[in-house]
Amino acid sequence: MSRLVSAVALVAFATTARAEPPAEAIALQKAIYKVIDAAEPSIACVLVARSKAYAELGEGPTAADTGKLGEFTPLRHDKFADAARKELIKRLDLAQPENVPESYGSGVVIDDSGLVLTNFRVIEGATKVFVRLPGTARGSYADILAADSRADLAILKLINPPKDLKAIPFGDGGKVRKGDWVIALANPFAAGFKDGSPSASWGIISNTRRQTPGPADEVKRAKPLSQYGTLLQTDARLNIGCSGGALLNLDGELIGLTTALAGVAGHEGAGGYAIPLDTNVKKMIEILKRGEEIEYGLLGVTVDTNARGDGRGVTISDVAVGQPAARAGLARGDKVIAINGNPIREYDDLFMNISAALAGSEIEIEVLRAGKKQKFAAQLAKSSHGEPKIASNRPKPVFGLRVDYTSTLSIDTNPPAGVLIRKELEPGSPAEKKFKEWLDRSELIIVAVNDKEVRTPSDFYREVAGKDSITLAVIEAIKESGTNLQRIKLP
Repeated sequence: MSRLVSAVALVAFATTARAEPPAEAIALQKAIYKVIDAAEPSIACVLVARSKAYAELGEGPTAADTGKLGEFTPLRHDKFADAARKELIKRLDLAQPENVPESYGSGVVIDDSGLVLTNFRVIEGATKVFVRLPGTARGSYADILAADSRADLAILKLINPPKDLKAIPFGDGGKVRKGDWVIALANPFAAGFKDGSPSASWGIISNTRRQTPGPADEVKRAKPLSQYGTLLQTDARLNIGCSGGALLNLDGELIGLTTALAGVAGHEGAGGYAIPLDTNVKKMIEILKRGEEIEYGLLGVTVDTNARGDGRGVTISDVAVGQPAARAGLARGDKVIAINGNPIREYDDLFMNISAALAGSEIEIEVLRAGKKQKFAAQLAKSSHGEPKIASNRPKPVFGLRVDYTSTLSIDTNPPAGVLIRKELEPGSPAEKKFKEWLDRSELIIVAVNDKEVRTPSDFYREVAGKDSITLAVIEAIKESGTNLQRIKLP
């Protein structure tokens, strides 16, 4: 069936008294039916509690694992409870359809094993999550497998997933055009309704590359990716609570995750916004599905947003000392015109391509310098930010320590190549005994393992793999780096 529907025929159908609707309108309606019928079993309502009462009952997440929320079993608690406590326990059970929690949103099944995609904003600060699916008695408590506030994405793992789960196929949100027909399915009203039926709306893509405002410094921009002009705008009605719903094309493919971002427009509008499932976002979703942290790329440049761009590149106004751009040979005044072959037309293109390339990857940067094209290769560092995130699958501690990129240092310095020792040492471990007091007064960089240079965390973990003991070359992160090297043996 052709996707093209005659606009004239649709207008005629809406404004005339013809007994029979045009064939094009009937075809469109049937296409919408087909998409909804196939997708709605996979549209979840995500019920979220943030109550501290779970902790009082010995339930909910711990400080060490904020994503491990677990189930809730009322019978475990109310056997010897008084009437007031029994009422509290009843209210805390999100599995009861009549219970309406303090917060809820939508989610989309993306893996038959029980993985549900939603917005970070839906589950932020959760102490308990229950995922209700369409139909009676279809649902499960869930853990947060991984979540990232910058991308506004979270993956929930159902503890007892229904056997009939079916993932929605992914489309290409990066190829969406203004005017494309879309269908929005969300499930914010399943709370209090036993059937858990999602709500549907339809419309077109009103615009692409919508954004929220943000600063120009690359480090300060390490905040929501919606600052980078990534959002899809649609006139399909998205109510409050539709965050985490599905935006589908007429082939029934997921092309976007709906999000409540009325603030983008500055008011509550009739339509809404969605995070496009383009190449970059799908790559981030795959990382979260593994339970890992999204480590965004950092080049180490600043641009001047007050300078009027020409749509044919972005001029670097400053290069951070000791960061990938400086090491690659980039300089102030270079005009970046492409990254990995992707054209850079404006500031958002530059920062989004750097962030989405991810830390540790090598990118090709094409610049104009003195009117001539030149190419440089840079291995990206990690963009440091304090935004919330959850990762259930972290690197295993090495004798009690983990490492990170030196670009995440909290002090302004010119670090040498190496890896930063993270401050969360395992209690009672050999690393805690050797490094705790030193870490309390300084930030420490490992420059070599068994005399082999390490530049990235992956280098470090590769060098220590399978070793019964290791010798670390360690220095303090100060401007006069390299003068205080010590060799520490573990264990």
